[in-house]
Amino acid sequence: MSGVLPVAGQARKLALVKLLHTMVWAFFVSCIVGIPIACIGRQFRWADVLAGIVLLECSVLAVNKGRCPLTDVARRYSDDCRANFDIYLPEWLARHNKLLFGSLFVADLVFLARQFI
Repeated sequence: MSGVLPVAGQARKLALVKLLHTMVWAFFVSCIVGIPIACIGRQFRWADVLAGIVLLECSVLAVNKGRCPLTDVARRYSDDCRANFDIYLPEWLARHNKLLFGSLFVADLVFLARQFI
């Protein structure tokens, strides 16, 4: 597309991909935030399920060279280079998303493991 604005159909498709990507992101962030909440409530089975869901997503990202597959779909409709071209997040959060929530997830796993020591 080399710098031109996408046609209306492409813009609509990009908006749908961004919406879906944001919803998926919110789901996984909810899982990450839910792990310590489940632990505090002594709901360890739920904490394990949430951790398993996030680990499944981590494996999807690993297989896709660290990218969400929805990023590849969004790329079909945009040549934008910003970190948030494919998701409705502030650019700083999109840029640091894996570091922030990856660190939180590791902390969650440590917290979960400590419940059994």
